[in-house]
Amino acid sequence: MDLLTPSIGLVVWSTASFAILFFILTKFAWKPIVQALKEREDSIHEALQSAEKARQQMDALKADNENLLREARRERDSILKEARELKDSIISKAQKEGEEVKKKLVAEAAEAINKEKSAALIELKAQVASLSVDIAEKILRKNIEKNAEQEALINDNLKRLQIN
Repeated sequence: MDLLTPSIGLVVWSTASFAILFFILTKFAWKPIVQALKEREDSIHEALQSAEKARQQMDALKADNENLLREARRERDSILKEARELKDSIISKAQKEGEEVKKKLVAEAAEAINKEKSAALIELKAQVASLSVDIAEKILRKNIEKNAEQEALINDNLKRLQIN
């Protein structure tokens, strides 16, 4: 039983050793340990705050990106709409210009045809007049006394005219 009941000297020396050790640890080690724990707690707290700020900034950036995407889509849609309208106006303008050119060409062709027709009529009239003068000249040159001979000569000249 001696082992189970410690002697008074052992208890005193154990308590004294513990007190000295406790005093030394309190004097030299306790403050640095508490300070290190406090610094670690502060750094963890700062890291958590930084992470929260970063999360908030990421949320703000995400919202900004979504707004930019919406704005870009709106602008893209408006640009496409303007392009379609421009395309339609260009096509419409080209069709109108084509119609105007077509009408102008038709009018010019009709005018050219009328000029050619007029020129042909003038030439025809000149030939008829020339032939009439030739016939009259031939008739006057011949001394024809009978009507039948005059009619035969005129008919003969007309037949030659139709052949030419």
